[in-house]
Amino acid sequence: MSSCKKDGTQVVMLDNPIAPTITSTPNLTLTRSTGTDTLDFKVTPVDPGFSASANYFLEACAAGNNFVDKIVILSKTQAGSFKITASDLNGMLLKKFPADTVSSVDFRVRASLVTDAGTGAKTYEYISATTPADVTLYGLPRLDLLNSGVNQKIESALGNGDYKGFVKLDATKPFTLKDPDTDTIYGANGSALEVGGSGISVDANGWYILSANTKDLTYSTEAYMIGLVGSATPNGWDSPDQKMDYDAKTGTWSITLDLIDGDIKFRKNDGWAWNLGGTPDNLVGDGANITVSAGNYTITLTITSDTGKTGTYTIVKN
Repeated sequence: MSSCKKDGTQVVMLDNPIAPTITSTPNLTLTRSTGTDTLDFKVTPVDPGFSASANYFLEACAAGNNFVDKIVILSKTQAGSFKITASDLNGMLLKKFPADTVSSVDFRVRASLVTDAGTGAKTYEYISATTPADVTLYGLPRLDLLNSGVNQKIESALGNGDYKGFVKLDATKPFTLKDPDTDTIYGANGSALEVGGSGISVDANGWYILSANTKDLTYSTEAYMIGLVGSATPNGWDSPDQKMDYDAKTGTWSITLDLIDGDIKFRKNDGWAWNLGGTPDNLVGDGANITVSAGNYTITLTITSDTGKTGTYTIVKN
């Protein structure tokens, strides 16, 4: 038996805490016509022998991979119900699995519990049994970027003419959009989208969320530049931040750089309105600084919720 402190009283942790459990999974034959449907994974909470808060992560991997190459689908602070739209889950799983075929996928829930026994915080992990499932994903209509300097595309999650995605843009390279199914090329006509229009340009190099609607003939470019900031980085706590690169296949942001002894955090567009700090398995908005020692590192960030400001990261010393 081991004891932990909670609210000034002694509580006792079970010798064998009860891990979380996936009690039910939704229908995972995904179709474009049901892309707006909400899928619900039912999960029981971890039971360490006392009432405790934990961080829960719904994860997936190819059957038999043992979660070595996993996808973090959702993270939250309560078990019970993990809800995600079919289109969002389809987009995430397409990074690892092919479209229009049945794939064998393993799901699990991982609970991270932090306790304080009076000598410092300790983290305990409890993992559910693996739940296998057959998953069918649907392919997405796309628009290819022409003349952007990089082979890249944006996709329509619902196949309704509304396209969106992360793209890396160069301010010196106006681009157009091509529908490979119809050979139609779209460009700009002022602030509107137009068949055969002129190149679309941005003011600064970097990553953007590009949205285009081929029915309403609208488009927008929204800067989305994730960077490192902090006393350990070359610019300290001042901007510009050390910009990270996005990998569309894995849905992660990464950077390799030299750091000195100090602290780091992640933030968006060189501003504090959106920033992440905390532990590797539990980044939260306005979270604690991350302390590092001097060295060359490769840092990878997974944003599990943009609006909820949550994520995970890995940091590897080279």
